[in-house]
Amino acid sequence: MRAMLVAFLATAVIAVGADFLLDQAGYSTIEKTSGAAVRID
Repeated sequence: MRAMLVAFLATAVIAVGADFLLDQAGYSTIEKTSGAAVRID
């Protein structure tokens, strides 16, 4: 049971960390799918 809880916690930490790091690196969906001719408000 303890190993499963540790795995769930590790998965959550990795997911949140990856989201934060990819956002900081400029890999957000809006930056990748919009071009120069698109106005984002």
